[in-house]
Amino acid sequence: MPCVCVCKYVFLRSLCKCACSSNTGFSPHYPNPPSLLIFTNTGVITHTNLFFTSLFPILFCHICLPSTFLPFLSLLFVYVYSTPHFCLPPATLIYSLPLQLLSSTPHLACFLISFPPPLSSHPFSHPCLTPLFSPFIPLPISPSLTQCSVPRSLWLGCSSVAESLCALRCLQSIPSTRAHNQNTSVMESQNHVDDLSPKKTTVLTKLSNGPVMTGSRKRPSEGNNDKEKEHCISLFDQWSETDQVEFVEHLISRMCHYQHGHINSYLKPMLQRDFITALPAQGLDHIAENILSFLDAQSLCSAELVCKEWQRVISEGMLWKKLIERMVRTDPLWKGLSERHQWEKYLFKNRTTEVPPNSYYHSLYPKIIQDIETIEANWRCGRHNLQRIQCRSENSKGVYCLQYDDDKIISGLRDNSIKIWDKQSLECLKILTGHTGSVLCLQYDERVIVTGSSDSTVRVWDVTSGEVLNTLIHHNEAVLHLRFCNGLMVTCSKDRSIAVWDMASPTDISLRRVLVGHRAAVNVVDFDDKYIVSASGDRTIKVWSTSTCEFVRTLNGHKRGIACLQYRDRLVVSGSSDNTIRLWDIECGACLRVLEGHEELVRCIRFDNKRIVSGAYDGKIKVWDLQAALDPRAPASTLCLRTLVEHSGRVFRLQFDEFQIISSSHDDTILIWDFLNVSTNGQSEGRSPSRTYTYISR
Repeated sequence: MPCVCVCKYVFLRSLCKCACSSNTGFSPHYPNPPSLLIFTNTGVITHTNLFFTSLFPILFCHICLPSTFLPFLSLLFVYVYSTPHFCLPPATLIYSLPLQLLSSTPHLACFLISFPPPLSSHPFSHPCLTPLFSPFIPLPISPSLTQCSVPRSLWLGCSSVAESLCALRCLQSIPSTRAHNQNTSVMESQNHVDDLSPKKTTVLTKLSNGPVMTGSRKRPSEGNNDKEKEHCISLFDQWSETDQVEFVEHLISRMCHYQHGHINSYLKPMLQRDFITALPAQGLDHIAENILSFLDAQSLCSAELVCKEWQRVISEGMLWKKLIERMVRTDPLWKGLSERHQWEKYLFKNRTTEVPPNSYYHSLYPKIIQDIETIEANWRCGRHNLQRIQCRSENSKGVYCLQYDDDKIISGLRDNSIKIWDKQSLECLKILTGHTGSVLCLQYDERVIVTGSSDSTVRVWDVTSGEVLNTLIHHNEAVLHLRFCNGLMVTCSKDRSIAVWDMASPTDISLRRVLVGHRAAVNVVDFDDKYIVSASGDRTIKVWSTSTCEFVRTLNGHKRGIACLQYRDRLVVSGSSDNTIRLWDIECGACLRVLEGHEELVRCIRFDNKRIVSGAYDGKIKVWDLQAALDPRAPASTLCLRTLVEHSGRVFRLQFDEFQIISSSHDDTILIWDFLNVSTNGQSEGRSPSRTYTYISR
């Protein structure tokens, strides 16, 4: 039976070699395990306690002992008394283990031993313990089996097999009818083989102070099948590819499971292809470049080290440039760095224009990463460069609202004016007048500025000329907040109402719907394509449908009126006069987290993907870790990253991005907290560096 299995595998391997022009080696394997007798100082364990598993090329025997053996077990001997197809002589002691090295469970003690299959030639004197894989270490069994070895992964440690010859004699004298019958049959079979074939290998196993045991191993002969295999292969070559595949499938279906494993190991390297190298050879360089362009930076570095051909594809394909461009398109932090450090001019240009080589982008990438790490560290540690704009209001002091971009800052003041500042020089570029009350809220885009005032009106200004384009009169009291986007505008008022407007153009704005439901002044609104969210002094947050303007749900939790709010995706973050910040899931209305730390009313709040920044009437600006706040396991003490104290009055409004915070206050100032351009010379951590005060009155 073993020879038949080996021949089947060898024949199929020959077919695979013929069909695929490949070659590899193989190792024989015998499916039938040996019979063992386990002897301990507490008794004999029969074969019913043994479980065999095959993991080619080694056969594993799991020996399970009842827990009743454990208190008394000191030595374990594994004794071979029947070895079909292993060519081991009977009465061979092959393993011993000390008790202290054996793992146990409450019910069983399990031991693991291994049996490699026989080899035609062997470097060691004991075939049973010859390993077929490396690394190996000697097996220090004393006083016997000193020349054997086992795999390091299976070696558990060994003790003396027997103190004297009495132990072995006791072992051999154990009565076993099955063992006696099998030993007799094996010896008779060996004698019969000795008479028929002179070709045999004698193995001597010498135990210290003991007898020499002799066993014979017969090499399987394959010469008789060579002609038949060559004939079959010649016929196989003449068939079509379809017939060859069907024949091999049929042949595989008749094989054993372990033979399938051999075939799988043989075919796996044949099926592997270096497609990155192969594609350019077929004139398909662009496909190889496109595949590698999806790699991240670490993977791209590894790909460059594979071979010169991969490195050539990456270099000629400008893949480091493409990686940086992908990050700039998707990450605002990367985009901001590209604009501020002026390397955006080398991006998004085709190969026909003059661009630096791939090595430039390869060296640029780690510099960008270093800049990002520095910025993140500045945020965590509170390191910043501070610039201050003194608004110098004429009548009453206070900057109620602001918005900025890379070029300008637009602010609404308590003295009824709107001032536009140059962000680089901090000079006042323009003053817009027309409101008869304090400018409480504003928003602008590339065309218009929309402002709301305590005079109950909403005004639309041309962002370039500063002319008034439209005036909306609807609310009965002060307009406290407004938002507009994509032709829709929402305003809210102290009169407890919310107005939804359609903006066809700056001069064509019509009222669509008035939302009523709050029982106090509506202090803030925000919206997207799905929901309109409003917060009121009545302690509630209400959610409305953007498309239908119908009421959806109320978020309850704040203990006092709500002064500020931002809504994006599913997250709503609100600040209240109860001095707390709450995070909400807008879909289910659940409060996800309460942030405590401010000592007075939380007047303004903004968040992005990483942080929440809040300003309060205590004059402090706090930076919070948003991701930690959304993790219910995060301790409350770890949520506030930094507290910034520079304003001398109430903080009315703030906005921030990845590089800076810009805030306004009742102290009539606008502060720019720069976390990118930080001078660390002589600066203590967390404190503002020396500041240049800019006083402007125009």
